[in-house]
Amino acid sequence: MRPPKTSLSAWLLAASCLAPIGLAVPAVAQTAPPAGPASEKPAAPEPAAEAPPYSGLVIDGIKLSAQLDAGFMMNPFRPNTGLNWGHLFTDHANQAQLNQLLLTAAKPLDPTNPDFQWGFKLQFMYGSDARYTQFLGELNRVTPDSRYQLDVVEANALFHLPVLTAGGIDLKAGQYTTPIGYETIDPATNPFYSHSYIFQFGLPFKHTGLLTTTHVNETVDVYAGIDTGANTTFGPLGENNSSVGGIFGFGLNGLMDGKLTILALTHLGPEQSSRVLSPLGINANGQWRYFNDIVATYKATDKLTLVTEFNWIRDDYGVGKGAVNGFGAAQYVSYALTETVTLNARGELWRDDNNFFVASFSNNGDPIRVQQGLPAVGGVYGAPGGSTTYGSLTLGVTWKPEVPPPVVGLMIRPEIRWDHAYTSNKPFNQNPPAYTKGTSDNFTFGADAVLTF
Repeated sequence: MRPPKTSLSAWLLAASCLAPIGLAVPAVAQTAPPAGPASEKPAAPEPAAEAPPYSGLVIDGIKLSAQLDAGFMMNPFRPNTGLNWGHLFTDHANQAQLNQLLLTAAKPLDPTNPDFQWGFKLQFMYGSDARYTQFLGELNRVTPDSRYQLDVVEANALFHLPVLTAGGIDLKAGQYTTPIGYETIDPATNPFYSHSYIFQFGLPFKHTGLLTTTHVNETVDVYAGIDTGANTTFGPLGENNSSVGGIFGFGLNGLMDGKLTILALTHLGPEQSSRVLSPLGINANGQWRYFNDIVATYKATDKLTLVTEFNWIRDDYGVGKGAVNGFGAAQYVSYALTETVTLNARGELWRDDNNFFVASFSNNGDPIRVQQGLPAVGGVYGAPGGSTTYGSLTLGVTWKPEVPPPVVGLMIRPEIRWDHAYTSNKPFNQNPPAYTKGTSDNFTFGADAVLTF
């Protein structure tokens, strides 16, 4: 079906929705048997200690790695648009796709070294995920309408400065993924193939700027940074307005005998495009967006981990020139059944109070275009009605089998997911433009494999 024409309100709605790997355990050297009497045959030489597991290529302290993530997401409803509503990164229904080929060169900081240090991280991506994670103004026009695109995920310098406090300050300068939230762009650090509403629609993905983490003591970290905004860089197409943004917040570590950590961060600043608001006589630099997020991680036992996330996003300008809000919570439960198998569950409730943040895109280049304030080529699908409350329950398994060198790790993650709209507008499996035959429920079944070298 031909997609509907994109209106100014659709651009606003669409633009607003986009605004650590394994632990190697050293082998313990075997103890030589006690020596027998002199008349007995001498004991055999002590066996050499077993070599530690292969952990990747390291040259002069620089770690080089490659990671591939590919999977599929089946939808028995077979939506007319071909898209799974409520999904960005797993949006294509009933199709296999290469989500990421991730190439990384990094010299990380050593958190146990209190002296001055420097490091860096360069990370590049090719795949379908890049449609949503690209920095504005970088590589956007290389394959603009292809499902598979290029992205600079990170390009930054790292410093540890032993100043002000006993723990010193960590400084990150350049381009980096956001420290806000629980889920990440890197699939190897997530429990599921699909993502939460919070990650997709309630948080930024990346920043260009400076970020400091001050280790006040063993318990308290203070975050502060300045940047160009959410997913932005510099230049006419790299920044969608002419104002800066910033991050602040705190982390609490080692609470409750080391079982509990809390991370509370906010990013604020204007995020909407001057190309859209200026013709309406509105100064985009004066319309701020606030990303607020709290993540509490509780290690209940050696096997059971509980993560609770609270989220609130607000923009000063939205539907009818009034402020718009999205808010909700997600609960994660992970249980290590064996050394290689972990059972995972995620329950989430998230409200798009004005149907402003959640959207899907029929053209692969439109997520970037609408952030830049440019016309969308294809259809930008929003939920019908005035507001939608989304519920989601995801159950899955993470299997990490042993792998031979040069492979560092393999993760296979099957999942089943149920999404439900608690409002009456039936946003799932739409048949635009009239939104007929939509459903209040959606079931998806998927799996992916993450292979790391």
